[in-house]
Amino acid sequence: MEAEVPSRRSRIAVVIGSGSVKCAAAIGLFKVLQREGIPVDMVVGCSGGAIYAAFLALGHDAATAEKKTRELWTRDITHRRNTRALLRAILPQVFGFDERFGLVDDRRVLERLRDGLGDSRIEDARIPLHLTATDFHTGEQVVFSRGPLVEAVRASIAIPYIFEPWRVGDRLLVDGFLSDPMPIGVAIREGADVIITMGFESPYQTKVTSALRFAFQISSITSNNLLKANYAFHNLAHHHEILPILPQFQHKIHLFDTDKIPYVIEEGERAAEKQIPYLRGLVGPRPA
Repeated sequence: MEAEVPSRRSRIAVVIGSGSVKCAAAIGLFKVLQREGIPVDMVVGCSGGAIYAAFLALGHDAATAEKKTRELWTRDITHRRNTRALLRAILPQVFGFDERFGLVDDRRVLERLRDGLGDSRIEDARIPLHLTATDFHTGEQVVFSRGPLVEAVRASIAIPYIFEPWRVGDRLLVDGFLSDPMPIGVAIREGADVIITMGFESPYQTKVTSALRFAFQISSITSNNLLKANYAFHNLAHHHEILPILPQFQHKIHLFDTDKIPYVIEEGERAAEKQIPYLRGLVGPRPA
């Protein structure tokens, strides 16, 4: 009689899409997965989700991830305008306009990223980590699986018009949402069997009263339409189990509402708990 070959455990990925502060809901998701003893084999992050993917893959607990977010993502990171960029836009013949355009001086956000992530490298994360950005010249998705974490996150959050594109090696990169606001394909290529996704539609501006609000509106339109299209594609074409976790927010969450992070985490936790029975059916019973 031949020996029975033990079945391989399903490889589980968590994919955190774009969504700024709403991405903090991923902290609630991880709390539930840890409590239920469900292992995570890889984390994929994009745009705002790259920040939370990094914190969680590094092994920070929920309290630490929340604290670091409050310190990093505050409204004052956009307060300092890039005057030179404005002059280049208004008088390109005089000041010279080029592809390194951003309305906000990015020195503060870069400083915050360095404070929060230090010298960490992607390959040193406790959980395998993959972060995405977009090649400015070709529109191709760029995946970071190695290298300095600050560089990858800064590239992934290079919001068009707001922060200037970020150069890594010989490529000029912009926000990851422009190629895919929910990079499920990365998890598929890395061999995930069960893909837990957490993504959000970007809020639309009720009033467009500044260049920044105009830029945010354009980004929201682009991101939301891409998100819907890519979800539809993967649901039709995938050969893997894709499980969306969709927090329901009764209160409006704006780009820099870090005071609402505890509420966002609670909603992420609540949404994840609803999916545990189905997830158990995919990955098996809780370890004894």
